[in-house]
Amino acid sequence: MAVLAELVVPSNLLDRIGNTPLLEIPLARQGEVRVFAKAEFFNPGGSVKDRPALNMIREGERRGTLRPGKILLDSTSGNTGIAYAMICAAKGYAVKLCLPANASRERKQILRAYGAELVLTDAGEGSDGAFRVCHRIYEADPESYFYPDQYSNPANWQAHYATTGPEIIEQTAGRITHFVAALGTTGTFTGVTRRLRAEFPQVRCISVQPAWPLHGLEGTKHMPSSIKPDIYDPDLADENLWIETEEAYAMARQLAREGLLVGVSAAANVLAATRVAERLSNEKQAGLVVTILCDGGQKYLSEHFWND
Repeated sequence: MAVLAELVVPSNLLDRIGNTPLLEIPLARQGEVRVFAKAEFFNPGGSVKDRPALNMIREGERRGTLRPGKILLDSTSGNTGIAYAMICAAKGYAVKLCLPANASRERKQILRAYGAELVLTDAGEGSDGAFRVCHRIYEADPESYFYPDQYSNPANWQAHYATTGPEIIEQTAGRITHFVAALGTTGTFTGVTRRLRAEFPQVRCISVQPAWPLHGLEGTKHMPSSIKPDIYDPDLADENLWIETEEAYAMARQLAREGLLVGVSAAANVLAATRVAERLSNEKQAGLVVTILCDGGQKYLSEHFWND
């Protein structure tokens, strides 16, 4: 009979964060240019945000700013909050999250299931409004909270420098030519780009943003009109692609019809990566484009666009 001590698989839920598969996106292929995406919905919390959330929590524990009795407080559009709530449930910490009231019903339900306290903020003010409310709560009672502040915390982008970037390099055998990712907190783009620049400086790194201040790409920021995260480096991207909400919705529907159910920001990433691949193909260039599937589509099924 097998002895449990002999098992070599990770036995801790949090050990399952990272090492996500790299999937080819067939519909995005353009001639000889192939497009791949990190399937971050394989993380236990269901999104790419598991990586920075875990890193920020561990850094807080290491510094002693997060300890028993403290409440983790932060603002979120949903996925980082879910990651915080899952990890803190496993570790035994209380969680209080500020998020826009128009966050999808599924995200709110998941957060409540993990035991998080929700402070719903003005939907019209988006993630910036949630950030301002969160900061006021913290300033009123700083001794009660651990406030990682995902928009300012270098442990956010460092998680991707240490994990996501090296995984992409290994999974593409160093053949990546272009990296494409949407900007929200900017942690994913910043961390992966800095790692690629350190090891493969010839790789072009392209950021993605909503085309307009009012948009439906949850988790992303239109930087010209938003509070800019402290970890944002505007000089890091080789270029930026602007994505219309309706085009991202259409791509989400198209991906689902081909068996890949992903969220809207993931669809925006695939759309942008497809445009990069199309341009390379038209210029008769080879390429291997990598992007990020930030999360799955299950958290968005109540949104109207699936039926359009």
